[in-house]
Amino acid sequence: MLHDRPDAAASANSLRRVVLASFIGTAIEWYDFFLYGTAAALVFNRLFFPTLDPFSGTLASFATYAVGFFARPVGGVVFGHFGDRLGRKSMLVTTLMLMGTATFLIGVLPTYDQIGVAAPVLLAVLRFVQGFGVGGEWGGAVLMVVEHGHHRRRGLNASWIQAGVPAGLLLANAVFILFSLLSDAAFISWGWRVPFLLGIALLAVGLFIRLQVFESPLFAKVLERKQQAAVPLLAVLKRHPGNIVLAIGARLAENASFYVFSVFVLTYGTQHLEMRRSTILNCVLIASAVQFFTIPLFGLLSDVVGRRPVYLGGAVSLAAFAFPYFWLVDTGDPLLVGLATIVSLVIVAAMYGPQAAFFSELFGTDVRYTGASIGYQLASPLAGGLAPLISVSLLEWAGGQSWPVAVYLIVLSIITLVSVWLAAETHTSHLGEPGKTP
Repeated sequence: MLHDRPDAAASANSLRRVVLASFIGTAIEWYDFFLYGTAAALVFNRLFFPTLDPFSGTLASFATYAVGFFARPVGGVVFGHFGDRLGRKSMLVTTLMLMGTATFLIGVLPTYDQIGVAAPVLLAVLRFVQGFGVGGEWGGAVLMVVEHGHHRRRGLNASWIQAGVPAGLLLANAVFILFSLLSDAAFISWGWRVPFLLGIALLAVGLFIRLQVFESPLFAKVLERKQQAAVPLLAVLKRHPGNIVLAIGARLAENASFYVFSVFVLTYGTQHLEMRRSTILNCVLIASAVQFFTIPLFGLLSDVVGRRPVYLGGAVSLAAFAFPYFWLVDTGDPLLVGLATIVSLVIVAAMYGPQAAFFSELFGTDVRYTGASIGYQLASPLAGGLAPLISVSLLEWAGGQSWPVAVYLIVLSIITLVSVWLAAETHTSHLGEPGKTP
C-alpha cells in the first residue's frame, strides 16, 4: 500500500513550504471571489441594475453572484480531470491565473449607464470565469498538502487551506472598508474598482510562490507507474458514488450558513436594519479574523478525536444558534451584531476545519482530485450560490422578518447531520492506492 509519507522530492521541498504556498495562493483566490460578494451586496445593484427597484436590483445582483457558484462544479470536473491525469501543481497555476485576470477585468468593466445591458452580461461572464477557476483550485491546493504530509496531521495541515477562505474574506472586506471611507459619490464612481484592480498584483505574488513547489509525491508515483484513470469522472462515479453524495450533503449547511453570515447579512443589516455599511463590514472582518485561528484548531481536533465528531458538533451548534443569531442581529446593536457574527463563523469553522482532510480521505489517489472537487463543488450552487438569493426572497416573503431564514439554516443542518452520520470515519486511514477505497 502507498503510505502517505513524503519521498525525496517532498523532503527537498518541505511540507511547511507546501502548506504556506497552498495557503497563500488559496487566500488570494478567495480574496478575488469574495470581493464580488461584497460588491454585489453593496454597490452592483446600483451600477449594473439601476432600472430595477431596490429589491429587484439586489436580487439581480445576487443572481450574477450565484453564477460563480454554478460555474464551480464545472471547474471542479474539468480541473479535476486534468489534475488526476497530468498533476496537481499545473492546475493550481492555471486556476490562479484565471481568477486574477477575471477579477482585474471586473475592475475595468463599464457600468450599465455606459454600455447598457451589455454591462450586466459581461459581469455575469466574468463571474462565471471566477467560479470556474475557484472550482478547480480547492481540490488541487488541498491535495498538494494532504498528499505530502503524514496521516496523523492531515486534518491540521489541510485546515490551513481552509483558513485561506477567512483570510481572503478578511482581506477583501478590509480593502472594501478602506475605500468605504470615501464619499458615497467617489466610492460609486471609482472607489469600488480599486480592490478588483489590486487582484493583478496579488496574482503575481501567488504565481511566484506556487511555482516554487514540487508535484505531490503520491501523485508523482501514480504518474511514474502510469496508473492514472482513463476518465477520472467515470471512475469516481463508478467506485465512490455514495461518498460523493455524502460529501455534498455534508457541505450544504456549512456552505450556505457561511454566505448567510458573511454576505446576506450585509444586505440585511444595511437595508432592513438601517445600520452603517462600515459597521457590518467591521463585524464580518473581526469574525473572519477569529475564524482564521479557529479553523486550524478544529482541524487539529479532528486529528485527535476524528472528523465526524467535530463536524457533527458544528452542525448541531448551527441548528441551535440559527434563531439566536437573528435575535442578536435584529437588535441593531453593533456589539451584539459582532458577537452573533463571531459565534456564527466559529460554528462554521467546526465544520470547515476537518472538511478538507475528510473529503480527500474518501477517494483513491488516481481519482482524488475529481472526487473531492465534485463532492465539495456540487454543493456550492445548491448552498452558497443560492443562500443569499433564498434568504432575500424569504425575507421579502415574511415582510422583513428573519425567522424563515433561521428555519432554512436548520433544515440544511439536519441534512448535513444525516450525511456526516452515514459517512465513514477516516482520520486514521492511510491514503489508498489507485483503484482502491482508502
